[in-house]
This record gives sequence, C-alpha cells and structure tokens, in this order.
Amino acid sequence: MDFLEKTFRWFGPSFGVSLEDISQTGATGIVTALHHIETGKVWPLKEIKKRKDEIEKAGLRWSVVESVNVHESIKQGHPDKDQFIQNYIETLKNLAAQDVKVVCYNFMPVVDWTRTDLDFRIHGNASALRYDHSALAAFDLFILKRNGAKADYSSEIQEQAKSYFEGLDNGKKDILRDKILAGLPGTRDVLTIADFQKHLDNYAFIDKKILKGNLAYFLRKIIPIAEQLGILMCIHPDDPPFSILGLPRIVSNYEDLKFLLESYKSPSNGLTFCSGSLGALATNDMIKIINDFGDSIHFLHLRNVKLQENQSFYESNLFEGTGSMIDIMEAIIRQQKKRVKNKSGTVGIPMRPDHGHVLLDDLKRIKEFYPGYSTLGRMKSLAELTGLELGVRRLVLDE
Repeated sequence: MDFLEKTFRWFGPSFGVSLEDISQTGATGIVTALHHIETGKVWPLKEIKKRKDEIEKAGLRWSVVESVNVHESIKQGHPDKDQFIQNYIETLKNLAAQDVKVVCYNFMPVVDWTRTDLDFRIHGNASALRYDHSALAAFDLFILKRNGAKADYSSEIQEQAKSYFEGLDNGKKDILRDKILAGLPGTRDVLTIADFQKHLDNYAFIDKKILKGNLAYFLRKIIPIAEQLGILMCIHPDDPPFSILGLPRIVSNYEDLKFLLESYKSPSNGLTFCSGSLGALATNDMIKIINDFGDSIHFLHLRNVKLQENQSFYESNLFEGTGSMIDIMEAIIRQQKKRVKNKSGTVGIPMRPDHGHVLLDDLKRIKEFYPGYSTLGRMKSLAELTGLELGVRRLVLDE
C-alpha cells in the first residue's frame, strides 16, 4: 500500500524557507500557489510552468495547489460572478496542462484564517498560534466597533472583552488589530480597519443560507470541468469553524460537509481534511467525518489544537491536544486500505504538517516566516507523523 505523500507548504523564499530547506525535511512534495497573481485573474500557463520547473529543479514535486482563491464576487453572488468563474476554469485548464491536479480552496468570507496571538509561548518557550475569543470580541466591540456586534456575544464574553481591552495600551491595541487583519494568504499585507469594514458591509445581507447557495452555484459550474480535466477539488474547512465578526461560516461541521458533497456528486468534488480547523469545534467528531466522507478526502492537513473556555484554543503539540492524532491516523489508513480493496481513489493521499511551532534557532528569525510556517517546527511534526503512520500502518495491515 502506498504511504501518504509527505508535502510541505511553501510561500516562496521571501518567507524564510527555501526549496533546498524543504528537500532536507523528508518531504517530497510542495504545496504552493501563484500568490503574486491577483485573485480572480487567470493563472498564465507560462507562470505555472515556471513555478513547476523551479520546484522540480530542487528535486521535489508540485503536489497540491493551495490555493486558487475564490473571488469575493463569486462568494457574494454578484452579477459578474460568471466571468470570475470562467477565469477560474481557465486557471484549472492551465494547471491540468502542467499535470498539477489537486486544488485546495476555501469559501471563507474576507479572510482565510483568524488568530489573536501569533506568538503564544508554550512549553520550552516554543511559539504557537492562538485564538482567544475574548480578544476577538475586544477587537470587534471596541476597535472595529461593528454595528450589531453586541448581539453576537454573551454578557460574560462582553465583560471579559471589556476587561481585556482596558488592559491594552495603544501599542498593544494596534498589535491585536494587525494580527486579526493579517489573514490574507501568501502576503504580509494587513487590511486597514476602513477596508475591512467595507468587506464586512458587502456581507451585510448575506447569511449562511445565501452563502451556501453561492457555493453550490460555484460547484455546479466548476466541478464538471474539473472532472473532465482529472482535477480533484478539495475545499478547506473554515478556520475557526464558527461565525466571527458577523460573517457566516458554511464549511465548519458534518452537516456543512454533507451539503457540499451532495451539491454536486462527483469524484472531483472533495475535501481537505484539516484536523486543526475541524478540531477547533468541540462537537465535531473527526473520526466519523473521515469514516463517512473518506472517499472524498483528497488532501490532509494534520495538526492538533488544545481547546480552552469559550471557543478559545491554541495550536498544541501533535500528541498533547484535544484531538487524538493516533485515532485520526488510524482512520486515514483504514480509508487507504478501503481504496486499495475497491481499486478507487488516490491511495498515497498528499499530507502536510500544518502550523508548526517556531522552535530553536528559528526563534531568532521568527519575523521572517509566514505565521505557522517556520521550518523546524513543521519538520518535527512531519517526523512525528511519519513515525505514527509507520506504527499504525503495521497494526492495521496485520489485522
């Protein structure tokens, strides 16, 4: 049976990690995107080939695109959505022409991820990412001052947010603001409050039902073409997997995933299983998700989170979080075993360690890295996952 394909996400050398570095980690595949091309524009064939050649020159393979970002006009259902969908299709055609055929994407409004602390110190002074719901509420209520924000928080959270905000000086308020508005992939750009508010205003009349309808429309247009091209589309869960800042979330739980897969039934309509994103919602049964939707899992992000009170969490060591990485790996290998038996699907599913801690000498240059994507922490996770896979695989296959 094929092993999971070991991959590493790469944002380019300007983010502190080179392809040469990655080639020493044990990874054989690269997960990347053409971040320099504006969302909604067609990725030219020449640019795709240039990136692929660069990766292959380093002895690696471009395994997964993460991400071909979905334009906000598509998410919001604007009249010009079909033009942006056509551009998306042209990008898929160009990727397929270069034999890059696994595409991760998401349907999160405005920002791709949200954390309130990008340098949360854990055991041994390692640096992790953290989401503090009280800090998010403090930003929402007292910095952003979003209309209607109070209705989204209990009186307890409002009091905690007030206390948190009053404990910040002006410099720390600015730091909190910038951390929350830094969720744009592959860039160090931070949205301004004014620009962010404009984005929020565009969602003022878009609720979960409407956003789901817009996703279903996108899938009906995209997936038939992806299937013809042999491309596997794999949506990433919301991060965090619950509504924040008044924005709807529609890829957060079992029912959301079921809706997505039933919106257009095709082998090309699939999932990125992210144990960290799904694990940040206590009610998610990750083993059931793997067992029930395993045929549609085309890409794996493996990390763990430690859940705290009131929806807060931080990125933990793999074996110290709330989720059981051992049980998750066992469920994945059983899914591989099923694919071998049924002679269907990719057995060597691409897998990458996600959001590694900043460790050791990397701490000296922490500002060089994209948050969560330093070298040593992810290499440590990749080694742990490789060992876990080998041990669990022997037990499962010897049954």
